[in-house]
Amino acid sequence: MEGEVFAGAEMESLPLKNPRKPFILRIRMAKGDPKKPKGKMSAYAFFVQTCREEHKKKNPEVPVNFAEFSKKCSERWKTMSGKEKSKFDEMAKADKVRYDREMKDYGPAKGGKKKKDPNAPKRPPSGFFLFCSEFRPKIKSTNPGISIGDVAKKLGEMWNNLSDGEKQPYNNKAAKLKEKYEKDVADYKSKGKFDGAKGPAKVARKKVEEDDEEDEEEEEEEEEEEEDE
Repeated sequence: MEGEVFAGAEMESLPLKNPRKPFILRIRMAKGDPKKPKGKMSAYAFFVQTCREEHKKKNPEVPVNFAEFSKKCSERWKTMSGKEKSKFDEMAKADKVRYDREMKDYGPAKGGKKKKDPNAPKRPPSGFFLFCSEFRPKIKSTNPGISIGDVAKKLGEMWNNLSDGEKQPYNNKAAKLKEKYEKDVADYKSKGKFDGAKGPAKVARKKVEEDDEEDEEEEEEEEEEEEDE
């Protein structure tokens, strides 16, 4: 794999790394603050970015075929050796250093980062997260010394190998938790215990939405770590 990531392969688009939702290079838009540093990229994201750049150089006029490119990227990544992936691992590590440094310099948003209300309902976990919570301890206990990355890889493989029927209990539980969450949010908003001058219900609603955005970002970052290897 010297010089080119895909020797002789015709790459045409971005990959679907997460089987449950489209994956477009995760350079997340900062929510609310344009000065917020862009999110850190994984080794796989750098790999995909490199493949796309190679394709553009070789075929600048060829239209992008997302599905085909996604499949080829995924297949190539799975067959690459640790040595071949090391280049992208180093790029990801360097980007994490960049991200941590920029976040340190960035600090909290103007006026300070708003503290989450401990009484606000927390977004429920997905079926995949419930599965991980159940099997992560088992994997660690049967594989002493296993790295976080290997645990994440194993969990991703186990989940992807489950049939729809086997995933159903986790997805059903997640659906029930989501239903409860939505009821809790409605109740929380109706109580509106915040700053009466601004309108209790409106402020409470805004608070839940802000907390939801933060919880979603945290969940996405954890999900990336679970499926990154």
